Amino acid sequence: MAVRRQRPHPLGLPGAFGPGIAKDRTTGGEGARPSGFDRWLLRQIAAKAGGPDVAFALWNGEDVWRPPGESHGRITFRDRGALLSMVFNPELGFGDAFSAGRIEIFGDLVDVLVRCYRSMDRHGPTAGKRSLLGRLPRPRPNTTTGSRRHIRHHYDLGNDFYRLWLDEEMVYTCAYYDTPEATLEQAQRAKFDHICRKLMLRPGQQVIEAGCGWGTLALHMARDYGVKVRAFNISQEQIAYARERAAREGMDGMVEFVQDDYRNVEGTCDAFVSVGMLEHVGVRNYEALGGVIARTLKPNGLALVHSVGRNRPTPVNAWLEQRIFPGSYPPSLREMMAIFEPFNFSVIDVENLRLHYARTLDEWLARFDRAVGTVRKMYDEEFVRAWRLYLAGCSAAFYANSLQLFQVVCAPSANNDVPWTRAHVYPRTAGNGPASESAPAGG
Repeated sequence: MAVRRQRPHPLGLPGAFGPGIAKDRTTGGEGARPSGFDRWLLRQIAAKAGGPDVAFALWNGEDVWRPPGESHGRITFRDRGALLSMVFNPELGFGDAFSAGRIEIFGDLVDVLVRCYRSMDRHGPTAGKRSLLGRLPRPRPNTTTGSRRHIRHHYDLGNDFYRLWLDEEMVYTCAYYDTPEATLEQAQRAKFDHICRKLMLRPGQQVIEAGCGWGTLALHMARDYGVKVRAFNISQEQIAYARERAAREGMDGMVEFVQDDYRNVEGTCDAFVSVGMLEHVGVRNYEALGGVIARTLKPNGLALVHSVGRNRPTPVNAWLEQRIFPGSYPPSLREMMAIFEPFNFSVIDVENLRLHYARTLDEWLARFDRAVGTVRKMYDEEFVRAWRLYLAGCSAAFYANSLQLFQVVCAPSANNDVPWTRAHVYPRTAGNGPASESAPAGG
């Protein structure tokens, strides 16, 4: 008799991957009367969340916690098991229970999460993170093998999935809204030009990109700024897509897409750029990344590192790290300096695009919601709820100032060919790319 093999769930959950939603409520549920212990436990959960101006309710509709003033939304626990899951691992328990439909959030999802994040931030960077034993979550190590496994978990979900809700160019990093009315597509192109101006790209230069996604920035730099690019990525799905697109657009002579780890980058370049990769590098490997920049960047070159970050070092979100982005960690600026200080790089520009990322995520969430029926057919309801929580939670974290988006430009210490002002970054006519008379490129 053939044995039916279980298909791994894309969130890394145990059990078969198939349609439906978790229904196991073995310890209390909508038909059971809440106990005094249930009420006490939910009050503790609300307190650990900093007592936000949001109601916390049990499955019988009873508000166990209400803020002194107006309540902006409600978090309802559908069963006792959902309560208990947060005792042992608060963030992982909350995320898994929400994904399984055992926790519901009533009201605007982003707004409720913003209020919770702000309340927790007032109580310090570890608020709401400690397990029953007092342990704090840590990202899994990003060894060469671990990094490949982590990237496969997230980025190799399939191009068809990401195509449903990203912009038409498949850009999965913070956009730059240089005008209030910009569309997501326009804002992503503006982000590319913003980066290229910061790097002062000129025709004929050599560029190395570490972590190139689906290749759109590399193609933009080559096509619009006349540079040659070697772009590195370890995601098989993304590299295959980027190579096919470069060949289709006749750009494969200008851009080389290499499926390899950033630690193996060789050659020299006039500009080094990394957009959205540092979150997956791990603090222990920052000096290794700095060493790659140091050995490849020419003495008069510039490098730019673009990364989600924090105002202060903060333990990772256990659910996000396990279910969505294994091995991820958003660093503080002080932690990022481990890339630059050991090699005596001069940091010449730092910019925070936090609110740009909040708006980007709002657009991604809106597009995801419009495609939710297709996503549900591709995966299941638990996946849909998890990704809604991920996109809304990240947007909320940027609005709440829990997350930042740093762009840091550095140069070798002996490089005096650095800009004296930011005039090259902010051309007089907002939204212009390399054709602007204020831009240094001659595209």
